[in-house]
Amino acid sequence: MLKLYSKINPLSPSSFTSKIIAKITDNIHLPVPLRSNLILLSKEREASSLPEGFLAYFTYSTVVLNVSSLNNVYHLPDELHYLDSDDIVSINPGIQTLRALYRRNSRHNSLLVTENCNNFCLMCSQPPRNINDRHIINEILTMIPMMSRDTVEVGITGGEPTLLGDDLVAIFKSFKNNLPDTSLHVLTNGRNFKDVDFVSKIASIEHHDLMFGIPLYSDVSNIHDYVVQADGAYNETVKGIVNLKTFGLKVEIRVVIHKQTYERLPKLAEFITRNLLFVDHVALMGLEMTGFTKANMDALWIDPIDYQEQLKDAVEILSRSGVNVSVYNHQLCLTPRSVWPYTKKSISDWKNEYMPECEGCEMRADCGGFFSSAHFKYSRSIKPFKSSV
Repeated sequence: MLKLYSKINPLSPSSFTSKIIAKITDNIHLPVPLRSNLILLSKEREASSLPEGFLAYFTYSTVVLNVSSLNNVYHLPDELHYLDSDDIVSINPGIQTLRALYRRNSRHNSLLVTENCNNFCLMCSQPPRNINDRHIINEILTMIPMMSRDTVEVGITGGEPTLLGDDLVAIFKSFKNNLPDTSLHVLTNGRNFKDVDFVSKIASIEHHDLMFGIPLYSDVSNIHDYVVQADGAYNETVKGIVNLKTFGLKVEIRVVIHKQTYERLPKLAEFITRNLLFVDHVALMGLEMTGFTKANMDALWIDPIDYQEQLKDAVEILSRSGVNVSVYNHQLCLTPRSVWPYTKKSISDWKNEYMPECEGCEMRADCGGFFSSAHFKYSRSIKPFKSSV
């Protein structure tokens, strides 16, 4: 598991008066006029001198020979040595911390655009906070032009991104203008898409690959509303899905499987095939053991080994009707073999781990593994696949 947030040790005085966002380079020969907005990364572990003119410096060494002539020099701890050229970070000089915001070589870049939400889901992995965090918008709009145009996909998440209204539209526009070939995947509860004018604004951007991942937890409205802890959410969500598709936008239905949702999973699959067959993808997802899940464990936890039949039936119903279906966050040893072709390695690289029981498993390279938080609780039936001798 990668640490995206860490303390950093200053080796020289800081000239920063507030948090800064900047891109990393390892090019020590960069022309001087191009240095002032970049952070130089030096991977030399021995004492050495650093060229002048960069915004800041990250070094593997604790000794910089000309450190007295430089500002903003930081020793980078081992846990951050995965950072590389063209990555984007924020430095908070007041508390001497670094946060990795974007990694060029990762396929799992995600931007949290707000912590506010109009749902209060039982298993929310990012518990909402009622705070004024509009400053995040400016940070994101600053970051986007710094990102590599080769970026394949960026996730947008919250909180609930649609609460940003026109600011979310501005983010989509910036991505289209600066990264025209980059796909966007937005995690949203979909409720605010009941507003046709809002959907129309998003559609008018004509982004080439914009998909909205929207949770639908049951074919029964009161079950969905109970899971998300919001009366009327089901009707607004379904209306939002229909509105998005009416404007030709891509929709993925996401179903987190737990004690409140597993029994009717085949019924939900039937509902989708009869009423929402036009959606672009359905993801059946395992539970992440973090956030509100821990507090609501008794209401949520069911061992995945105990809902294999429901999972198999739901996949078969969706697949038979031509729905593009995937199974996320599940381990192969807990999944019926007929479902294996639909399983994906979906857990972001920075929070993906395997358990001690996985040692020696011949299917490990094909298995999605676990969220790092799964150490808190996971199936009683994890076992490695090994060839008989």
